[in-house]
Amino acid sequence: MTNIAGKRIVVVGAGLSGLAVCRHAISAGADVTLSDRRSAEQIPGLEILDSRVLRDLGGHDAAVFQQADLIVVSPGVPLTVPVLAKAIDRGIPVWGEVEYASRHLTAPVIAITGTNGKSTTTELVGQMLRGCGKRVFVGGNIGVPLIEAAGQDVDYVVVELSSFQLETIDQFHPRYALMLNVSVDHLDRYPDMAAYVAAKKAIFANQTADDIAVLNGEDEQVMAMVPGIDSRPVRFSSQRLLEQGISFTQGTIHWCNKGEQCCFNTDELMLSGLHNIENVMAALVPVLLEGCDPEQAWQAACRFTGLPHRMVLVRTLNGVRWYNDSKGTNLGSVEKSVGGLSAPVTLIAGGKDKGGDYRDIRSALQGRVTALVLIGQAADLMEQAWGDLCPIYRAESMEQAVDVAHKVTPSPGQVVLSPGCSSFDMFKSFEERGERFSEAVRALHGKE
Repeated sequence: MTNIAGKRIVVVGAGLSGLAVCRHAISAGADVTLSDRRSAEQIPGLEILDSRVLRDLGGHDAAVFQQADLIVVSPGVPLTVPVLAKAIDRGIPVWGEVEYASRHLTAPVIAITGTNGKSTTTELVGQMLRGCGKRVFVGGNIGVPLIEAAGQDVDYVVVELSSFQLETIDQFHPRYALMLNVSVDHLDRYPDMAAYVAAKKAIFANQTADDIAVLNGEDEQVMAMVPGIDSRPVRFSSQRLLEQGISFTQGTIHWCNKGEQCCFNTDELMLSGLHNIENVMAALVPVLLEGCDPEQAWQAACRFTGLPHRMVLVRTLNGVRWYNDSKGTNLGSVEKSVGGLSAPVTLIAGGKDKGGDYRDIRSALQGRVTALVLIGQAADLMEQAWGDLCPIYRAESMEQAVDVAHKVTPSPGQVVLSPGCSSFDMFKSFEERGERFSEAVRALHGKE
């Protein structure tokens, strides 16, 4: 536990995690200043903040940062911001909310990262542990700041971590670190793929031989990390049967660990798709290694229906199935989502470009996607990369995109919103984007 009483702490970014750190730090006796580029009127929830928290709004006052004992940054704030870069040069500690929170936790931590599947796997771990009678906190990048776990009487802390959050850890030390997969993402933030991979790999930085690294044994980028990891690796594979670890073959998940063996029938799962079987396998590892009852854990996994905006079937209309995968914000996610469907598929894609080469997933689209409806800023780049694969249509709004897809998709067929981009050119969040899609689909007229 870190004593912060009397410390001068500057919290940068007034989002959910920033406001949560302010509340915790002020209650722990620190002198707290909240700094944000936005004005007070632009920050929701600011009115309920403790009056003892000083405010540096409408910009970042260099003097405030120079006097700080500690700076805590929100995940969306890059360390290249001039006041932060100068503070780092001066030797002032700059932590993320995850690092700050980890100093105030007592329960063992199960941390999950990867390009795709983080949220689903995080929720699965939480559901399984609860199904086995454990008291669990679930949070992090999934929407609940990790600092909310401080002071809670729980057996485990399960946390989803983005690369942004992992950039700013120092001593963060999870008992279990799960690396699900690594594919191109966030190249609008990182100079190259190597920098993105390095940020992800930081999840293992403070683990020792007493800890566990859960690794996708079929992902080259993940397996390339192994030589630099001190913790014990446990692999999962959806392509071959492993002598040790967890595997999927012919409809069955096989768990083998030091003589212990058990099997699970994946037909019992409510989740669908090979990527979700991989998520279930990864989630099972820490639960089983902690000695939880395999049958109780499996039944909890079988009750899990998935998360909103992640390949959710909105409705079936005139023989066409409509899927909301608004959380598909990178190309790897689009590839997995489309790969789980059979032709003909109409793909609604586009948004704010995050970098990467759209040509990388041509083979996943070819022969399966029979129509593309493109929206947002990335539409031109997508058309250049995919224009010869199938007919392409443009839409200026989500409602128009749904209307076009409704007209061009044959029955039987599928329509999937899997944007491959962030939402911030047209929407406040991927949630808003998915809700607009679902509302437009439900407004269509036809035969269920």
